[in-house]
Amino acid sequence: MFMSNSFLPTEAANLTESTSIALAQNIKQISINTPLSQQPIATTYVDQGSGGTPVLLLHGFDSSVLEFRRLLPALAAENQTWAVDLLGFGFTERLTGIPFSAAAIKTHLYYFWKTLINEPVILVGASMGGAAAIDFTLDYPQSVTKLVLLDSAGYSMGASMGKYLFWPLDYLAVEFLRLPKVRQQISKNAYYDQSFVTPDALLCTALHLKSPDWDRALKAFTKSGGYGSFRQQLPQIKQPTLIVWGESDKILGTGDAYKFNSAIANSQLIWIPDCGHIPHLEKSQLTAKHILEYRDY
Repeated sequence: MFMSNSFLPTEAANLTESTSIALAQNIKQISINTPLSQQPIATTYVDQGSGGTPVLLLHGFDSSVLEFRRLLPALAAENQTWAVDLLGFGFTERLTGIPFSAAAIKTHLYYFWKTLINEPVILVGASMGGAAAIDFTLDYPQSVTKLVLLDSAGYSMGASMGKYLFWPLDYLAVEFLRLPKVRQQISKNAYYDQSFVTPDALLCTALHLKSPDWDRALKAFTKSGGYGSFRQQLPQIKQPTLIVWGESDKILGTGDAYKFNSAIANSQLIWIPDCGHIPHLEKSQLTAKHILEYRDY
């Protein structure tokens, strides 16, 4: 029987796959003090495993820690592993008056790291989480010992139209993302193997939509411009960097993988065969193997 945490939507009880249930049951919440507000931010995260350099996982756009339901336990079997819901996303509290922007995400992430980890980490970012990981590494290099980018955003310039979305266009855009058929199509595009697009997988992608002020925060983040291109700053990254990319990525394509590899001097590119945009879900064991091998590299 599934026992939901009080801060998760009641729909979490409908999860059916063992990895989804296990991760949801292990989501914790902590109040993080930041300069972003006088009130601490109730932040959701997962930590499992012990030993080794801590691994910190950052999820993609409009997602949550549930994105790592397969990768996190595979890593935690050999290493202390964390995942956190970024500010404005997942089940982390969306306080009124806080800016939801890339800069605010970085600040919140730093204080989460400082409060709970406070030692250099292997920072792993997936899709938009890769852009967040790059941004964090550039500003807090002492906090990151190695960087792992999974089909990462942050090289090409993201869509900039969001900053010009005003009511009712902003409302319509966010409500469009809420539609089950839309989210199902996004999932189909993200996977190479369509058998992964299960009812449980779709629930994992949509559960956080029930969190208070999901729509308000998503509008604000989009209007802020989100993450742009770090193309010019990438040569500043000195940390060893592993770039893991699905060979059949239909979301970002494959060209940026080569560009990241070229721009980051101390980097290695690994292709995942028969895999789309989310190797941490579609090829979780292989992705974990590559990360753990790079940990010891």
